[in-house]
Formats: sequence, structure tokens, C-alpha cells
Amino acid sequence: MSVRTEFWPHGTPNWVDLSVDDVEHAKTFYADLFGWEYVGGGEQSGGYELAQIGGRAVAGLGPRHDTATPAVWTTYFAAEDAEETAAAIVRAGGRTLFPVMDVMTSGRMTVAVDSVGAAFGVWQAGDHIGAERVNEHGALCWSELHTREYDTARAFYADVFGFEYADVSAEGMVYSTLQRPSDRRDVGGVHRDLDLPAGVPDHWLAWFASGDVDATIATAESRGAVAVMPALDTPFGRMAILRGAQGEVFGVIALPPGSE
Repeated sequence: MSVRTEFWPHGTPNWVDLSVDDVEHAKTFYADLFGWEYVGGGEQSGGYELAQIGGRAVAGLGPRHDTATPAVWTTYFAAEDAEETAAAIVRAGGRTLFPVMDVMTSGRMTVAVDSVGAAFGVWQAGDHIGAERVNEHGALCWSELHTREYDTARAFYADVFGFEYADVSAEGMVYSTLQRPSDRRDVGGVHRDLDLPAGVPDHWLAWFASGDVDATIATAESRGAVAVMPALDTPFGRMAILRGAQGEVFGVIALPPGSE
């Protein structure tokens, strides 16, 4: 378990949120799955709500405004200056979907598409730092990019956030970890995924910690979800990938004891 009260360092995946058609259904689904409780943002928030564990924010849920995009979990990266990061995104071959905007006093943000077509968010913290709990049941613990264009993607994120990479590839898998510029700590991954189905774009996959992956899968399936990657044991913990009842995809993993 890790509780965070300070701003996340630049380049750290610091928040995830879910865009769906039926927010109330999603709230019930994830409350059953992870024990989340919710705090609404009022009329100004446009229906966006914060999911909490023990009174601390772990994720956001809100209505899907663009019917051309599917239900999706979006990974956000911490930015010291959202405007500068947006400019870096464009220089590196990406694009922002809208200009950087203020979210009341919570922070500043935009959503972007990288050079390989994967969407991600940028969050410059104000009153809201992003995730306040990580690496415990129901909280974000890892984010990874699934891409067909491995080298192009790595170059993009190095240019935008200053990442370096550690190659942790194994037989049958090409993978590297993102090391943030402030301390070279691993904060995410890039996975060369040549098995992505046609029509599925390169994308960021959010992973949530689970105290019992098999029980989490059983609960999810009983509420309309599907395990698109069945549970398997790995050196990093037992894991699975799920597609929620509204089509959103996310991972669950049992972290080794002592994970921070």
C-alpha cells in the first residue's frame, strides 16, 4: 500500500479515469469489484465523480461525450507545466485533442494522441494531485503502452517526458520499462504487441492491484465482464486482462508483498 499526498514527479502516470455511457452502472460494477466509494463533483463537474478507497482518490468516472470513441480507461501523466508538455507532444509528432484547460482549481489538463495513435492524458496538479492511493487492492499499480510501433513510441515518450528505458524483454516478448527523468525509477512500460486485433488502436492499458485475481475475475464475470486474457502466473504476479460490462479494458494483478 502507498498513500500519496505530494505532487507526482513529472512524467509519472498519476491518474486514470473511465469514460462510459452509463456512469451509475460503472460505479456499481467497480464498487463490487474493488470496494470503491464515490464523491461527486457537483453540476460544475459535468457528471464526473471521484472513486475513493479509505477517503482517498484512486480514479475518476465520467460520461462519454464522444460517441465515436469507445468506453475507455485513460492514463494521465504528471506534468510540471501542461502547456509546455502539450507543445512537446506536437513537436514529437503527436497532437492534442483540445487546448490545455483549467479544471476549476483541481488542475490543468489535456488529452493527446501520440505518434503511434495511442491516447493519453496530461495532468498538471492543482488541488487534485491525481491518485492518492496506489499499489493496493483496487488502486492503480502500473500503466503500459501496447503498440505495434515499438521504436517509434519509445522515441515519442523520450522526447516528451525525458524517459529513458530499461529493456526487460524475454523470450517471445519485447518490453521495456519507462524510467522517469527525476530519479530513473520505473513508472510504466512499453510492450510491442503485434497481436493487437485489426481495428484496435495502440493504447495505454491501466493495471489495478488485486488481493485475489481469481476472485476479482469471478466477480467481474458475474457482472457482465469478460476475461480477454485469462489469469496466469508471471514473475511479476498473477494477472489477467478484463473487458468490463461497457467494453472498457483494464488489467488486474496480484502484486508481490512490499510493492511500493
